[in-house]
Amino acid sequence: MEASALFSTAFSPPSIHLRSRILTKSRPHVFPTKKTSFHPLLRSPPPVATNAGRLFFTTTSKPSLFTSLPKPLKPISAASTSVSSIAEPKKTQLQGAKIIPLALSIAIGLLVRFVVPKPVEVTAQAWQLLSIFVSTIAGLVLSPLPVGAWALLGLTTTIITKTLTFTTAFSAFTNEVIWLIVISFFFARGFVKTGLGDRIATYFVKWLGKSTLGLSYGLTLSEALIAPAMPSTTARAGGVFLPIIKSLSLSAGSKPNDPSSRKLGSYLIQSQFQSAGNSSALFLTAAAQNLLCLKLAEELGLVIASPWVSWFKAASLPAFVSLLLTPYILYKIYPPETKDTPEAPAMAAKRLEAMGPVTTNEWVMIGTMILAVSLWVLGDKIGIPSVVTAMLGLSVLLLLGVLEWDDCLSEKSAWDTLTWFAVLVGMAGQLTNLGIVTWMSSCVAKFLQSFSLSWPAAFGVLQGAYFLIHYMFASQTGHVGALYSAFLAMHLAAGVPGVLAALALAYNTNLFGAQTHYSSGQAAVYFGAGYVDLPDVFRIGFIMACINAVIWTVVGGAWWKFLGLY
Repeated sequence: MEASALFSTAFSPPSIHLRSRILTKSRPHVFPTKKTSFHPLLRSPPPVATNAGRLFFTTTSKPSLFTSLPKPLKPISAASTSVSSIAEPKKTQLQGAKIIPLALSIAIGLLVRFVVPKPVEVTAQAWQLLSIFVSTIAGLVLSPLPVGAWALLGLTTTIITKTLTFTTAFSAFTNEVIWLIVISFFFARGFVKTGLGDRIATYFVKWLGKSTLGLSYGLTLSEALIAPAMPSTTARAGGVFLPIIKSLSLSAGSKPNDPSSRKLGSYLIQSQFQSAGNSSALFLTAAAQNLLCLKLAEELGLVIASPWVSWFKAASLPAFVSLLLTPYILYKIYPPETKDTPEAPAMAAKRLEAMGPVTTNEWVMIGTMILAVSLWVLGDKIGIPSVVTAMLGLSVLLLLGVLEWDDCLSEKSAWDTLTWFAVLVGMAGQLTNLGIVTWMSSCVAKFLQSFSLSWPAAFGVLQGAYFLIHYMFASQTGHVGALYSAFLAMHLAAGVPGVLAALALAYNTNLFGAQTHYSSGQAAVYFGAGYVDLPDVFRIGFIMACINAVIWTVVGGAWWKFLGLY
């Protein structure tokens, strides 16, 4: 409400006309642009001033219930457009790699290569590749360059040092799973572009939003419904759920970076953030890292039959239990000040009315995703690989105009993922082929055997270590690329049943995405909203990690025993 008042005051017609007169008086070349959209509350469009080829303009878009309002226009002062400020060239800063992270990343690899003694069982080629791989992983953590650029440098190093041939180094770029992940990003863009994800979530708010707890359940269940067809947790968080949560919170007087954040916004953010990991773990296609996990498992000889169905069947019971308990547990340990939200269903109804009927593009999106999910479920039986299903779905969206090729080209995260996923998968695969993973797993197995641990005990120790190590990572997929193969090999060496080990590690990969404010893409999105303090992120993240561990161990363990996984 306060935001609306501020908006109407800052954008009142007199202030706009006054600004226009000032600009016209000081600069004769002032004119309204036809292409600039403006808020319907304005009586005239904002002016555009030009001076020496410099363009000043402000565009606003139609306000939405679930989008933040535009910021007030900043006054254009004479100082901001002085001749000296225009003529004087900007001082460019040196760009490139960050020196200290670069030096540390390279030093770690050099230490492995030249200081750490090479085991007798390992070849010189394998040890050299391991040093490059370790340096690459260190760079992914320390970030001397963007992830894709650093991965490309690591790949180039393997070729220059003749550790790998060009063909071998780039072989992973034809990997089916990697292209399935890339196409998944395009599907997520389709959900956001058509507004289908927003519509589905808004319906759940209308149906369950009379209380804060019901509102939380509505958002949680809507994400679980969208997840299998929108395989990006970050896209779901930033493109669908955060705008809705912010709108509902502001309407209840709960503002970010303010004591009032605890009224509603803090709880909704935490509930959605902690539930997202279980939604991602529920379906194979709900997150990119899920597909990568199964591909790396295949590299170690573990091929899971009917992967989509097998994944869902094993995850269903523990994931559903966690999804049902998480909002309620947080309601008790991190309660909102506002308990009832009677206005939320009315807001949602107005939003749906403003959206109008389901558009043709939304129907196409619905039909395409039903087709894709059906073929993912039945693909093994009818001989259609998952990546072919994804390609078919994308082709339909392109042919019918739901997506344009420019949409795909502008999806930078997809192409970046293609680069560094392929590099990590390729290196990990070659490390397996050269015997490094087998050597490492045998060393760990001997260590565990020295404690006379049974395979269930070794399973618990390794799963716990894999989970806690994520405090050192800022990416779920980076964690998978660095450690999944090694930990799976350790499980196998300790006698843990293969399918159980592969799936449990993969499920954990989703659950530890809510540990910290940097542990995943959605973590950065939700923390950046300003509703949750940093100490609370770590505290709630640790508490919910323990609760999820109990649920997935007790409920999941019994369920997996029933399914015959061990």
